[in-house]
Amino acid sequence: MTDSALDQGAVRLHNDRVSAGLNRRYARERRFKAYGVISIALALGFLALLFANILAKGQSVLWQTEIQLPVDFTVERIDPQRTGDIGVMARADYGGLLKDSLRALFLDVKKRRQRKELYRLVSIGAVDDLRGAVLGAPSIVGTKKQVWILAADEVDYLIKNWTNDAGAATGGKISPRQRAWIAKLRENGAVRTRFNGRFFSSGDSREPEMAGIIGAAAGSFLTLLVTLVLVFPAGVMTALYLEEFARSNRWTDVIEVNINNLAAVPSIVFGLLGLAVFLNVMGLPRSAPVVGGLVLALMTLPTIIISARAALKAVPPSMREAALALGASQMQTVLHHVAPSAMPGILTGTIIGMARALGETAPLLMIGMVAFIVDIPSGLSDPAATLPVQIYLWADSPERAFAERTAAAIIVLLGFLVLMNLAAVLLRNKFERRW
Repeated sequence: MTDSALDQGAVRLHNDRVSAGLNRRYARERRFKAYGVISIALALGFLALLFANILAKGQSVLWQTEIQLPVDFTVERIDPQRTGDIGVMARADYGGLLKDSLRALFLDVKKRRQRKELYRLVSIGAVDDLRGAVLGAPSIVGTKKQVWILAADEVDYLIKNWTNDAGAATGGKISPRQRAWIAKLRENGAVRTRFNGRFFSSGDSREPEMAGIIGAAAGSFLTLLVTLVLVFPAGVMTALYLEEFARSNRWTDVIEVNINNLAAVPSIVFGLLGLAVFLNVMGLPRSAPVVGGLVLALMTLPTIIISARAALKAVPPSMREAALALGASQMQTVLHHVAPSAMPGILTGTIIGMARALGETAPLLMIGMVAFIVDIPSGLSDPAATLPVQIYLWADSPERAFAERTAAAIIVLLGFLVLMNLAAVLLRNKFERRW
């Protein structure tokens, strides 16, 4: 009886120890899961905070302030000889017309310094807008019309941040006299904000209110087009050869090691390579999409090769064996069966690699794509900027209005990246096969 009682006590003691150990293990697992959930929540919170900050700063760029002025398109100022020649009208003093219109609204402005402050209410680009209006409709010459003129960047910022108690947002380069003039214009209904289509249809500009992203977007498109044309066939064919045809030996091992090493090389190194080879040796045009595409192709190629090889490895060996058993050659097996089955993974890797190339800035800075480009590129050899470089340039500008345009350009870039990654996910879900 005593031995049996001792055995039962030992069993209970052992069970208690096992239960205590299991409880501690389960407690550690619960804590680990809680730490994981907290980490994910913190990451999502910081990401949401970042996006909210960017959206808060960039959403105001969708609206642009305009001022209504009574412009007198006098024949004496535009076409004094009444020739009707477009060239003569294009050379007219439209800046003088704007100044006359502003002085007509504020007759009490007499001093030269006050006039300079008054003229700074409108954008420098308003001169080109007036010229375009006359050249587009020469019949307005000799008439007087109420014309909505693009406001200067500081006026635009002031209107967007107007407060009822103080009368205007504090700070900035707007003087109290200018604020009074703007307040009078607002009372007369001569100030409005409308959708800023110029931001999506214009190139870069020194004046923030005239700057747009279409030039940078076109440059990014042309650069990625060159990258895709070069990197997709080269990457896929390299992956097919290494995975399906090349024998495993010392040379293939060296090639694989170098491909993996190139995938980890910092992107600025590829920019230095492009500067030394494509610009200094080959003499290709600086700041051109063709050079940017070549540099990004070199940077993206290792990533495409690695992802394509991973997709090829995912194809079951039974598919190759079945094709060979039915009499297909190795080339036919690869091209007709293995490659089509691996294509969803290959396309997914390619899109992700292109998305990475879209967001690169450092290699493009090294080949001169940081230049100030106003014109929209129409060819692969035309000077161009890209969206990341445009963001870099605007972020470095001292004008306050460029801050909202920087945030808006970041939103556009993130939108492109989201669309590209979404396309990769859709392609994988649509064509992926379960083996």
